[in-house]
Amino acid sequence: MEDYIIILLCLAAFAAGFIDAIVGGGGLIQTPMGLILLPNLPVSTVIGTLKLPAFSGTAFAAYQYLKKVVIQWKLLIIMMLLAVPSAFLGSTLLTYVSNDFMKPLLLVVLSLLLIYTYAKKNFGQQVVKDHSAKTQIIYAVLISVIVGFYDGFIGPGTGSFFVVAFIALMGFDFLHASANAKMVNLATNFGSICLFIIKGKIIWSIALPMAASNALGGWLGAKLAINKGNGFIRVFFLIVVIGTLIRFAYDVFYK
Repeated sequence: MEDYIIILLCLAAFAAGFIDAIVGGGGLIQTPMGLILLPNLPVSTVIGTLKLPAFSGTAFAAYQYLKKVVIQWKLLIIMMLLAVPSAFLGSTLLTYVSNDFMKPLLLVVLSLLLIYTYAKKNFGQQVVKDHSAKTQIIYAVLISVIVGFYDGFIGPGTGSFFVVAFIALMGFDFLHASANAKMVNLATNFGSICLFIIKGKIIWSIALPMAASNALGGWLGAKLAINKGNGFIRVFFLIVVIGTLIRFAYDVFYK
């Protein structure tokens, strides 16, 4: 494989890691670039190969958040344990069926999400804690299973869905939502990687340099998000949701 292809993939991985660390959505950059630059590989192999850099970037970003943000570890561990098999099942289903039928529905959901987040200026700007412990656990289970399965089956925008779920259902602000989203997203990526390793779908000579690049981007992105705070993350969130909308609109109307 030509060196310039690896270089371009690493640049895409760095950008993806940077964006993903702030509010999720790095797959919007990394996945299309992988499919464009590796056209002769099966889609499942490309997606499987890209999961490793996604995992490394998320891990480095999560480490930065953990140093600055208080985490409810009991709740988070439950979510991570549920997210791994959920993503594994989603990726398993992806190897048998197409996920295109879901994209029109996601287009509508994302459009509503964008309008709501833009209109509600205080959305995610402060921590709101009015749930009982039982209610929090119920929401945590739902988020882990549904978004975890989505990550394995479809993928793009997973980080953003985790963030909005933590804000809307759990009452977190953007900073705490991003920190928790990174940890659960780490678990979903791990679940998918297990499946793709079993299926032999990862090309390590591509995945490893991309993983290093994504990790660097994740480290820098997380530090910036922590320093800038909720207002900055909200703006980035809106940009990423718009990008996700454009991606799904293209898939629905032009493919």
